[in-house]
Amino acid sequence: MSTFDRYLLREWLQILGLVLAATVGLLLVQVIYEDFRSLSELGAGVALLVRYVAVRVPSFLAAVLPLALLVSLLYALGRMHRSNELTALRAAGVGFGRMMAPIWAVGVACCALSWWLNTEIVPWSVEQSRAIKEDLEFRGQTARALPTDRIGAVQSVAFDNPDARRVWFINRFARGTMRGYGVSVSELDALRRERVRIVAAEAWLDISRGGWVFQRGREMVFDVESGEQTSSTPFEEKFASGYRDDPQLMLLIDRKSTRLSLWELRELIVQLEKEGSPKLAAYAVEYHGLIAGVVGPLIVIAIAIPFAVTGVRVNPAVGVSKSIGLFFLYYVLSTVATSLAARGVVEPPVAAWLPNAGMALIAGWFFLRLR
Repeated sequence: MSTFDRYLLREWLQILGLVLAATVGLLLVQVIYEDFRSLSELGAGVALLVRYVAVRVPSFLAAVLPLALLVSLLYALGRMHRSNELTALRAAGVGFGRMMAPIWAVGVACCALSWWLNTEIVPWSVEQSRAIKEDLEFRGQTARALPTDRIGAVQSVAFDNPDARRVWFINRFARGTMRGYGVSVSELDALRRERVRIVAAEAWLDISRGGWVFQRGREMVFDVESGEQTSSTPFEEKFASGYRDDPQLMLLIDRKSTRLSLWELRELIVQLEKEGSPKLAAYAVEYHGLIAGVVGPLIVIAIAIPFAVTGVRVNPAVGVSKSIGLFFLYYVLSTVATSLAARGVVEPPVAAWLPNAGMALIAGWFFLRLR
């Protein structure tokens, strides 16, 4: 590394650290504002609040890293451009490619960091923070002596298992006990005509026995041709050994895509593809968007370098303010792409990569102007 390389990295990484700290700090304030009261009301102590905040922090890093890179580069390079340091190097015969080589090296490292965050750390952070909140909710409901079927209750759960030809409807599923109440499951034939229906007051997955247990219900058999009921047999308890449907997957169906980890999104996409669900597009765009975000640092660098070192020598804060416009444009492209995917105009992977492709074109245009 040359003296200039060390100088450039020192000046830039200092600003990058400050911007990262400030951005994460603002997001922490938002988390505290949104969750502090609810967690306190649920009986969370200081230690648990600190743990919750610490668990949430990693989920912010992948989101704020591109923004921090853009703001810090615009500020650092803009300041060097204003003081004629870059002009002096160019006059000495140093090209922009060699001049910015350390920045590109850090950008590649940031891509690897983004991949690690999105595939390992962020999923863990999302699931752990959600588990903390749900555990507090369960404890609070237990302390209020609520009935077991009301602890962590999720209303109206519907699940289609095309591979096994089963359709589930559960009036209420208690996450505290992992049991469903008011359960109806229909077995279908190859033409998706109902042939058997089991209705029960209560049901749960017994992992040790490898099947679902139904209590206080009735098994009804139908003629698939006419749709007429041919028999109805009551039971106190019935064990269905062939039923392996995962209740955890059932509960993911109606969660917002932004509140699911990469692992949960992948699992849910596989299920929704089997069902042919119209909800697939939103989850698939979110999933592929997390993967596409890996190259975000390189695109940000490609935009920031020509954006900062060309034009008049104004205060570097002007370049920082322009970054807001760039991220607003990225948000518009992302919204349009998601809408197109939801309408079936483009495939979800295309929609996920479209905002990055648009920003890459902008970066290419800036570099053409730079030359």
